[in-house]
Amino acid sequence: MKAGVPSIPQKTRVKLAVSTYSYWHFKEPKVSVNTVIDKAAGLGIEGVDVLHRQLDNESKSYLNRLKRHAFVNGIDLVCLSIHQDFVSPDEEEREKNIQHTLRCLEIASEMGIPCIRLNSGRWGTRKSFDDLMAHRGHEEPISGYDEDDAFRWAIDSIEKCLPRAEELGVVMALENHWGLTSTPEGMLRIKKAIDSPWLGLLMDTGNFMEDPYHKLEMIAPYTIFVQAKTYFGGGEWYSLDLNYKRIAEILENVGYQGYVSLEFEGKEPANEGVSKSIYLLREAFHS
Repeated sequence: MKAGVPSIPQKTRVKLAVSTYSYWHFKEPKVSVNTVIDKAAGLGIEGVDVLHRQLDNESKSYLNRLKRHAFVNGIDLVCLSIHQDFVSPDEEEREKNIQHTLRCLEIASEMGIPCIRLNSGRWGTRKSFDDLMAHRGHEEPISGYDEDDAFRWAIDSIEKCLPRAEELGVVMALENHWGLTSTPEGMLRIKKAIDSPWLGLLMDTGNFMEDPYHKLEMIAPYTIFVQAKTYFGGGEWYSLDLNYKRIAEILENVGYQGYVSLEFEGKEPANEGVSKSIYLLREAFHS
């Protein structure tokens, strides 16, 4: 350090974002992405995590308008959270999900979004999400197949998306979103099988139902994006009493420098629940 030049504190530079899902839990009326951008600007946070299913359409003109609206409001579009499912013995079904993922990589690139949320998929032997949640995310394999088959399908499918991700400069973040990624071991099995900088992990703080902190510590070194669940008013399916000071320490210990995006999943009105949640996250990550 040169004489007379003050030292710069070495502290993680976590930024806060909000998922558009926080204002729309798949119930009518759908809240527009434009509206969420406005609300994020009003809350003074830096980013918006866009739920793909919340887009009005995929036309270039619409995506460009969203990109402009975010820019003039000082908001970064930081992730495109998409749905796909690679756990199927049907090769045509897996290919359909690969093509969907490739299309979403293109949408993210068009919008200037550097990251997409990736799912591994699940067996689908529990036909409704309510039933899956009632069984704490557990379901049996399809008859005649086992987990080794499922991991092979998922790894092969993700690998087929890597060249396009690299070409477009959009990284894929694999979330602990039920199915094969219900456990940190499952997430790490996929990540370690795919040694690429274009695949990282997405830490959803609310998707490890039991002993979450040890599990979050396991995936933290590979985490490139965080979605932080809160449950004011009681959760839509369940509630967890998460200690965000502790989670902030877990992320700081591995030098995490990225975004923490709020996923408010409580039953309280969204405006109130999101505001309380952002205050909670600011206290944990910025104090």
